Amino acid sequence: MASYLVKRFLRSFITLIIILSIVFILVRQMPIDGYFQNFEKLNEAQIQNGLHEMGLDRPIFVQLFDFFKNLVLHGDLGTSRIYRAGVPVAEILAPKIPVSVRLGTLSLLVSLVLGLPMGLVMAKYKGRFLDHLGTAIIVLIEAVPAAVYYLFLQFYGTSALGIGMTMFSEADLHNPVYWILPVLSMSLGNMTYYAMWLRRYMVDESMKDYVTLARIKGASETRIMFLHVFKNAFVPMVQYIPTSFLNTVIGSIYVESLYSIPGMGGLLVDVVKRQDNAMVQAIVLLFATVGIIGLLLGDLLMVFMDPRISLAKKGGER
Repeated sequence: MASYLVKRFLRSFITLIIILSIVFILVRQMPIDGYFQNFEKLNEAQIQNGLHEMGLDRPIFVQLFDFFKNLVLHGDLGTSRIYRAGVPVAEILAPKIPVSVRLGTLSLLVSLVLGLPMGLVMAKYKGRFLDHLGTAIIVLIEAVPAAVYYLFLQFYGTSALGIGMTMFSEADLHNPVYWILPVLSMSLGNMTYYAMWLRRYMVDESMKDYVTLARIKGASETRIMFLHVFKNAFVPMVQYIPTSFLNTVIGSIYVESLYSIPGMGGLLVDVVKRQDNAMVQAIVLLFATVGIIGLLLGDLLMVFMDPRISLAKKGGER
């Protein structure tokens, strides 16, 4: 296990370097007019002076080396030049990260609480009414574009809850009522994902010999489904839970914008449009790090759920 973790951390570190390098180079290939207000009114000397002040007139690989040096040695993510000029990136992100993490965590918990029982019931009553009803719900949510049911929930939900369409002032962050619709919107996609795959895995498990043997021994169907089939079917799913948390946070880009939530959501899109390079790099670093950690935690959770799985063996890792 120790050798596996060392290899994964080294591989993850290299992956982060590659991702950040690609993003760093790409954002600097964007048109330079995005760095200036009233670009068309500036002469060449003013443009070159502005690029010099931003450090963008140096060779790209010199800029890249300085970026990694400041990041590794000093933990310096840089300073925003456009979004909030002169303010350190870490200071801008600090109050926004907990908001998005809270939204993502609550959404993941709701999707698990609703999706797992839904999949279990569908598997237990395979081919019957509850299975067909669950399938219809899954098909409906998967087939309809997320933006459509996001708007549907916002329009009718705000009326039902008696809250305004434009929401989430700083005071509203502490009011649970204002979290209901965003959390529900974010959780629906993962809920159907968990239900669909848990049903599939449980149906596959219910066909195996150990289930037949348990029935011959007189074990009740409820005991078989909960203590045997569900446990074994949940093992291949558990590795995706940390990653789905990341997907939930990233997926909040639209939801946070829709409900005016002051989180990470629309920030990435905004800073890319404004060509605020330091902000873009910091947010990409954050998302990439969470994604890599999610994959690692998924593997570890899978081993925890089923000790028979060994990550040290060839083919035991992703």
